[in-house]
Amino acid sequence: QMEDPIQLKEEGNKYFQASDYEKALQSYTQAIKLNKDKMLQAVLYRNRAACFLKKEEYAKAASDASRAIDINASDIKALYRRSQALEKLGKLDQAFKDAQKCATLEPRNKNFQETLRRLGANIQEKVNARRAVLDSEQVWDFSTDSRVQKMFEILLDENSDKEKREKAANNLIVLGREEAGAERIFQNNGVNLLLQLIETKNPELILAAVRTLSGMCTGHKARATAILHYLGIDSICMWMSVDNEEISLAVCNLLQTITDCLLGQGKEEHHGKEEALVLDTKKDLRMITMRLLDMLVSKKVSGQGRDRALNLLNKNIPRKDLKDHDNSRSIFVIDNGLKKILKVVGQIPEMPDCLPLTENTQLTASVLLNKLYDDLRCDPERDNYRVICEEYIKSKIDPQDMDKTLHAVQIVSGVLQGPFDLGNKLLGMKGVMEMMVALCGSEREIDQLVAVEALIHASTKLSRATFIITNGVTLLKEIYKKTKNEKIKIRALVGLCKLGSAGGTDYGLRQFAEGSTEKLAKQCRKWLCNTSIDARTRKWAVEGLSYLTLDADVKDDFVEDEPALKAMFDLAKTSDKTILYSVASALVNCTNSYDTKELVPELVQLAKFSKQHVPEEHPKDKKDFVVKRVKRLLKAGVVSALACMVKADSAILTDQSKELIARVFLALCEDPKDRGTIVAQGGGKALIPLAVEGTDVGKIKASHALAKIAAISNPDIAFPGERVYEVVRPLVSLLNTERDGLQNYEALLGLTNFSGRSDKLRLKIIKEKALPDIENYMFENHDQLRQAATECMCNLVVNKEVQERFVADGNDRLKLVVLLCGEDDEKVQVAAAGALAMLTAAQKKLCSKMTQVTTQWLEILQRLCLHDNMEVQHRGLVIAFNLISADKELAKKLVESELLEILTYIGKQEDHPKKQHIIGVARDCLTRCMDYELIKPLSQA
Repeated sequence: QMEDPIQLKEEGNKYFQASDYEKALQSYTQAIKLNKDKMLQAVLYRNRAACFLKKEEYAKAASDASRAIDINASDIKALYRRSQALEKLGKLDQAFKDAQKCATLEPRNKNFQETLRRLGANIQEKVNARRAVLDSEQVWDFSTDSRVQKMFEILLDENSDKEKREKAANNLIVLGREEAGAERIFQNNGVNLLLQLIETKNPELILAAVRTLSGMCTGHKARATAILHYLGIDSICMWMSVDNEEISLAVCNLLQTITDCLLGQGKEEHHGKEEALVLDTKKDLRMITMRLLDMLVSKKVSGQGRDRALNLLNKNIPRKDLKDHDNSRSIFVIDNGLKKILKVVGQIPEMPDCLPLTENTQLTASVLLNKLYDDLRCDPERDNYRVICEEYIKSKIDPQDMDKTLHAVQIVSGVLQGPFDLGNKLLGMKGVMEMMVALCGSEREIDQLVAVEALIHASTKLSRATFIITNGVTLLKEIYKKTKNEKIKIRALVGLCKLGSAGGTDYGLRQFAEGSTEKLAKQCRKWLCNTSIDARTRKWAVEGLSYLTLDADVKDDFVEDEPALKAMFDLAKTSDKTILYSVASALVNCTNSYDTKELVPELVQLAKFSKQHVPEEHPKDKKDFVVKRVKRLLKAGVVSALACMVKADSAILTDQSKELIARVFLALCEDPKDRGTIVAQGGGKALIPLAVEGTDVGKIKASHALAKIAAISNPDIAFPGERVYEVVRPLVSLLNTERDGLQNYEALLGLTNFSGRSDKLRLKIIKEKALPDIENYMFENHDQLRQAATECMCNLVVNKEVQERFVADGNDRLKLVVLLCGEDDEKVQVAAAGALAMLTAAQKKLCSKMTQVTTQWLEILQRLCLHDNMEVQHRGLVIAFNLISADKELAKKLVESELLEILTYIGKQEDHPKKQHIIGVARDCLTRCMDYELIKPLSQA
């Protein structure tokens, strides 16, 4: 027997040429076992695939060809052989793809071209067999080529009936989403025809063409690359720049689909580790990135188009996982486009030379700045980022040109809304803070507007706020009192509110406007309800209220003002990071769901003795008032607003906002009577993502709110479908000693409710490794926790995997349950006896094991059977029946004890509707003992 794989391969080749496929197969198989060379292995698998083809073992042929392709993705022989095997197996679409790759590698090979034509025709016949005639009046030819041609003729004919054109457009989109249809469109000059549809400037036809192109690109790197080059990135960006939201979004989706393909995302895997045969995509990705950056500063681009470009950059440039060390795309954007992003951030909508913007453009640009900064890995990279920002800002500061200087201030303001640490460093640049304060004193309204906004963003940092309090408060007060421009007035008010919050005793809100915080809040509510004011300005009213509602009188008045609440909820539905945070902050204040430090009585007395100020709880911050405010908010539709906020894009809904929303939800869930309303308005669904993503505090708060809902609600209604399984993990996360007792208790109640619904849910709880924690709480000294854990285990023991854990040697699980049956707490007894009854019924081994775990087992069983609580008594008798039924010797042991007397006493009782289930089980026990001949019927005694 040969030991050389190369000789074995040569031997196999000779057998194959002689048509002795069985011996060829043996030689190749032996060579595969002995071979260690990777490339030779691919050849051997490829050759063995040829043998299987000859032997008509097509599944094995496809498998071996795939193994060869896994090693060498461009192995044309293996591709062709797999195509042949897949065709015989009826997998025509997959066979067509392999043949297409062969034709790509060898375009002049007539054999490959013929195979493509044959497979294309067969695929179309298969598609036609599944399709009904779309319209009996239309002459639809049943070949894909003809159908495609017919659709284009209808669409490009200006005299075509409108209904016909709509139907043709929809069919074209559907066809483009199918692999066979997409390829036939592509092969039959379809991209050129789709381009003609776009050039008609008819919105409906443009949408149909763009959506068809998206379908054709999905999951197909080669086709996506070809379409990108055919259309040209400049044309795609131009179409995305149009002032038509639907078209702009459709083109954005097309470019995202192409980008996904180039990045290798969303690819449909059919054959192991096969990769698309396309050249390096980095060049194309950089080309797309550069064009998107160019869009940011082009005056020809609409506001919507600019937003699309920013969103695409936000989504595709920074790393999605920081474990991936490659942040080269972010570095490339910083080096080539950071100044362009800063230019967008520095735009002033009120100035004539402003680029076209939407309400969200500058905030989205700030989010991109933040993401890029967070994506940097080391100090040198961050220093480079900072230096670029500083140089750009310095280039804009010009004492002789106030408009140019204004842009510099606006840039700092924008950066403060993005990477805040960097923004603070930029504030430290020479003259920046002084310039902001000086602009407040300008006579020009535009100067005041920009400066006030910048001061508001700068005052978030207490050290900066102190400087502004010293230098800028007087100016803000003057601006507020003197200006007639509502936009400036509202910003000045918010600035004062924010400084009052940051400055503490240095500057109190009550010193302003003759000590009337309520007056300021009333003015904010008035602005909020004034729909004639633009949303960008009204959002400042929400931010003002987010500070003012720290005052108990203000928050009480606010929740009574239904129009103001509804106006705020409507604003919250817009995609604006500042609005979402401000609304969430105001609601946290109104529901008192912020953390409060518990005052230690001894320290309070000590403070009073030393004549220090001790803050006292405002009467309207007491529980009765808070409950009343919560009810008002629920009535006004707060849950629907919060659910809408949760759906916002992750770039808009920050982790801090998520935490605030989770706090509000937890406060709303406090009263069990309100939980049905919360579920009905989408609160249960909204809480799930909050419990999974965000800050640690936010996730705990959201999980606790979920536990409150899960504890008393029907899971099928509160969390319909597969969503219920997503709730299990947040509930399990509350089962540890770092959480407080109430969180533990309500999580256990929720899991008890879930575990009683289905075995699939029980398996999910087990998979999340909750059993050890539940068992630990069964040992708890706290009665309610012990009871809740035991009830949960009572439901879980129905599962076979849990039962097997009780059967396994070397654990005290069964002993714990038996001892809990002897507890004085009736609720614990009910749960433990129920668990023991189910365990002994399901596993006979546990019946004998029960007698070994503790010497008290018999005494406990007798107490259960004589219990005053009929539910406990019934479960005790069921356990006795299970033990008697399991083993004659065990039954004999019970008969020789006082248990026989107990069973006889109960069994002899007269029939009674309320007690019949108990009497019946006792009689069954006695009957089983008679079957064993351990006792005799009374007539024979």
